[in-house]
Amino acid sequence: MPTVEVSLPQDVHAQFERLVDEEFVTEEEAVEELLSAGLDAYTRDVSGDDRGAPDVADEYADDMWDTAEDPAAGDPDDYL
Repeated sequence: MPTVEVSLPQDVHAQFERLVDEEFVTEEEAVEELLSAGLDAYTRDVSGDDRGAPDVADEYADDMWDTAEDPAAGDPDDYL
């Protein structure tokens, strides 16, 4: 496996160490997963030809309600 050396600012390194402690078994696993995810996100086609991937907003649109309306309020005439 190729070896890569990276210099990180102290704050980024601290965030990385916290993430390793909370989410991963080893630093090597964390680096591999994070780089893979970053490369996938960076190289993903965002030109609109992603017919197979659902839009998150469309996927959950039926579960959302207009925040200008209070679904528990009922009809305003009920209070008169």
